[in-house]
Amino acid sequence: MPAIDQAKVLILATDGFEESELTVPQAKLRAAGATVHVAAPRSREAKESIRGWDKTDWGKNVAVDRDLEAVEAGAYDALVLPGGQINPDKLRVEAGALALIRDFLTSGKVVAAICHAPWLLIEAGAVKGRDVTAFASIRTDVINAGGRYHDREVVTDDGIVTSRNPGDLDAFCAKIIEEVKEGRHAPRQLAA
Repeated sequence: MPAIDQAKVLILATDGFEESELTVPQAKLRAAGATVHVAAPRSREAKESIRGWDKTDWGKNVAVDRDLEAVEAGAYDALVLPGGQINPDKLRVEAGALALIRDFLTSGKVVAAICHAPWLLIEAGAVKGRDVTAFASIRTDVINAGGRYHDREVVTDDGIVTSRNPGDLDAFCAKIIEEVKEGRHAPRQLAA
């Protein structure tokens, strides 16, 4: 059980992430003492940063600490996947992003996805037979992937933390911290 102030957390995103869904967990996890890095694919246009989406228009840039291609799940205790429509849709076609997500999942580490980011869990084969929440518009996607959808601010199933939208960020961040403190879970089987 790592203390949160000794934990390393990776946030995986690219251009078009919902701004608050990256910056709030980043700030809250750092405030709790965790080391937090942001990783993005090299294929992004801006090499030093990624650009957020703030509700209805482009938002702020966030510095990228690591290239996706250079990160390994073994160096971290948890993975956070911000939502927004653009970000997870772009990442779910990135083979390297899906491989990294699968590595976190199969190693039993905490994986947290909010808003549309459960699309990444679906693509990685992690939703079938699990309790999950997500943004309401992808409810059917979760169900079609075999997940049990719940309309609650935060849902956890074996160290996989999901939330619906920016209004759930306090509960989402608190649950990430709680799950990191619990430590690694059993290796998870992924659907084909």
